[in-house]
Amino acid sequence: MGDDIQEQESKPSEVESRFFRIRFRELGQEFTASAKVTGLKQDDTVMVKTDHGLEPAVIYGTAPPNPDHEEGRKTSYEISRRPTSDEEGRYRKLPGHEASAFDTCRQLIDRHELVMRLIRVEKFFNGSKMIFYFTADSRVDFRALVKDLVQEFRTRVEMRQVGVRHETKMIGGLGVCGRELCCSSFMKKFDSVSIKMAKEQDLPLNPTKISGICNRLLCCLTYEYDTYRSQRRKMPKVGRRLKIGDQVFRVKRQIPLQQALVVDCGAGEDRVLQESEWANAETLKSEKGGRRSDKKSSEGGKGKSREHK
Repeated sequence: MGDDIQEQESKPSEVESRFFRIRFRELGQEFTASAKVTGLKQDDTVMVKTDHGLEPAVIYGTAPPNPDHEEGRKTSYEISRRPTSDEEGRYRKLPGHEASAFDTCRQLIDRHELVMRLIRVEKFFNGSKMIFYFTADSRVDFRALVKDLVQEFRTRVEMRQVGVRHETKMIGGLGVCGRELCCSSFMKKFDSVSIKMAKEQDLPLNPTKISGICNRLLCCLTYEYDTYRSQRRKMPKVGRRLKIGDQVFRVKRQIPLQQALVVDCGAGEDRVLQESEWANAETLKSEKGGRRSDKKSSEGGKGKSREHK
C-alpha cells in the first residue's frame, strides 16, 4: 500500500518535467535543459545548474520530443528556478562587462606585442573567473598579460588557446547551405573529417566546395558517410563483371542512394542498371590472374635483356 502511494506521488513530478533549448549568451550555442519549473515560455530568463554554480540563460524554445527515452532523457543542464529581479538585472549587464574586458585585453595584447588573436571573453555570473579565448600560430608566453588582467579585474583569469574550428564555432555565421553553422548551433564536439568521406559520397574534390568558412573540411561530410558506405557494400564493386542473360557488363560507377549501377555494355556504351536488374546477375571471375601472368612474363623478358646487356 505504501509503495503504491509513493508511485502516485512520483508521477506528477515526472509529468511536470519538460525539456527546453537554452542559450547562455545571445549568440552562443544552444543546449537542451530539463526543467520542473512550470509556466516557462520562450524568451524567459532562468537559472541553470552548472559545474561552477548557477548561471542565467534564456529559453529559445521547447526541445524536440524524444518518445523513446522521454522519461529518462539525458540533458546537458537542469533549470533550477527563475531568477530574482537583481539577478536578471546583473545578467543584462553581463554582455557589456564582457565587451569591455575584450577591449581591455586587446589593448594589453598590443602593449605586450603578443602575436595572438583574441576571440571571446566569458565571465562567470558569480564573478569568480574570466576566460579569454584566443588563436595563435604557435605557443605564446602570456604570463605578463595574465598578471595585468588579474590586476585589472581582480578575479581568476584563464587564457585558453583554441583552433580555427573552435574559433568559427564561437564567432558563428551561415554555412553554404544558408543555415546557421552546425558547430555554433548544436554540435558539442568535432569529429574527424577526411577526404575519403567526400569521395565515398561522389562529391567534387574541389577544396572550395567541400570546405567550410573555417577552411577545414565540412563537418556535414560525416552525417551521411555511414549510410553511403553501408549502401555501397551491398552493391557490386567498380570493375566487377556481371552477366545478365547473354550479355556481360562491367561496373563503372555506383549510385548508392538509388541503388543503381552505371555499367559498360560494350562498344563504349554506358547503361544504368536498377537494383531489380542487377540483383540476380551472375558475377564473373576477374581477369586479374591473366594480367598478372602477362606482367610477370614481361618482367622476365626485361630481366633477360638486362643479363644480355
